Amino acid sequence: MVSTAGRFDARSWAVLLVLCGAIFLEGIDVAMLNVALPAIRDDLGLSTGTLSGVVSAYVLGYGGFMLLGGRAADLYGRRRMFLTWLTVFLVFSGLGGFATEGWMLLVARFVTGVAAAFMTPAGLALVTAAFPEGPRRTRALGVYAAIASGGFSLGLVAGGALTELGWRWVFFAPVILAAVLLLAALPLVAPDPPVTRPRNGFDVAGAVSLTGAMLLLVYGVVRLEHGGDGIGVSVGFLAVGAALLALFVAVQRRAADPLVRLGILRRAALVRTNLAALLFMGAFAGFQFMVTLYLQELRGWSPLQTGLAMLLVALDVLIAPTLTPWLVQRYGHTRVLFGGLLAAVAAYALFLPARLDWAYVAMLPTMVLLGLAFGLVYGPLTMAGVEGVDEREHGLAGGLLYTSMQFGMALGISAVTAVSVAVARAPGMTGVTLDAVRAGLVLPLVAVLLAAVVTAFGLRARATTPTPDPDRAPV
Repeated sequence: MVSTAGRFDARSWAVLLVLCGAIFLEGIDVAMLNVALPAIRDDLGLSTGTLSGVVSAYVLGYGGFMLLGGRAADLYGRRRMFLTWLTVFLVFSGLGGFATEGWMLLVARFVTGVAAAFMTPAGLALVTAAFPEGPRRTRALGVYAAIASGGFSLGLVAGGALTELGWRWVFFAPVILAAVLLLAALPLVAPDPPVTRPRNGFDVAGAVSLTGAMLLLVYGVVRLEHGGDGIGVSVGFLAVGAALLALFVAVQRRAADPLVRLGILRRAALVRTNLAALLFMGAFAGFQFMVTLYLQELRGWSPLQTGLAMLLVALDVLIAPTLTPWLVQRYGHTRVLFGGLLAAVAAYALFLPARLDWAYVAMLPTMVLLGLAFGLVYGPLTMAGVEGVDEREHGLAGGLLYTSMQFGMALGISAVTAVSVAVARAPGMTGVTLDAVRAGLVLPLVAVLLAAVVTAFGLRARATTPTPDPDRAPV
């Protein structure tokens, strides 16, 4: 599929850009919808609860099915899963654009989230399969990371512009992009090699318990933002989800052909990577939510102005495919990741003293540092997420990584919302206040500091060839 030379040939670039297009599609779809929510509520007359549910439905589908989607790619063919669920994504994004009732949006967003959960890890596994480990894969994953994070950054601007034309274009634009990707992928993505199917059939008990656990855990996290009287219900969902997760582990230990081989979690580096991904993405999601409130609710900026204010975060589109691969080859992905996290720490710390009369130039250092942070963090996280994992399980490894990211984003938004609401409800406070926003902005700083601490434990790890997985080693 790719040339053996040091540089990518034209077909290699074409394959890579098609696969990157899918993760770009997922990022821009989420970002554009977030910007369009107020317009959707005004046009359809949705309640605040239904509007929140439109966002939560996607998170439920994405986070609830991601691990199952990753494993399905390994078991049933990555190309097959990629093309099938890209088609589903296209269809239900279009149906969302034709919605006339709240429930129609809820269904469309949930199924679109499920489609993304199957499509995204399959796409990452196709990238790692197409580009052999080493400088070529490092470069390919650098491009992949740039386009992935760039999709979310550019989606903020695109969402504001499309909302001016009509909020339905926020759903129709991804349909057009998905159709182009699908037509290009059919001839470019090579057929799946023969895959080893489970000897004893599909692990139905494992699939049901895992999906149920993930759905309940994600829903419990999403509900945390309501706080107050609803905290008991949220804790209840989290507890039942944790119980189902424990049941899933028990089922996997006894299964002849487990859905998820638990030995993959014995790698300390893999656990550190997923925890850092959860904290980093949670910090950014919480920060972006708070900044949107600050600019639109307190400063009176339009959605388009808000998107343009954060456009510099898209600097990572330039950094990730150029500077980051060179740094990774020279210093290793752990050190580059750690440097990116420190840049994020500085970015969030600089925004804490935000004032109502701040000029944009005062926000500029934060946006530039966040662009640098994303450029240095996202790619190394993707590289570390599959490093040392048997290529037959790259779909599962990708599912673990994206599940961590999705959990992080849901938890980040819920946490900053709960904190800011608690401060806003204090005696003498009404509505969104600057103090409430500042209180919410503390959490992203704490989260990314924790991510840096977690990553620091891997800095002294000796760079050696990954040892065979204990469960894979010959007897």
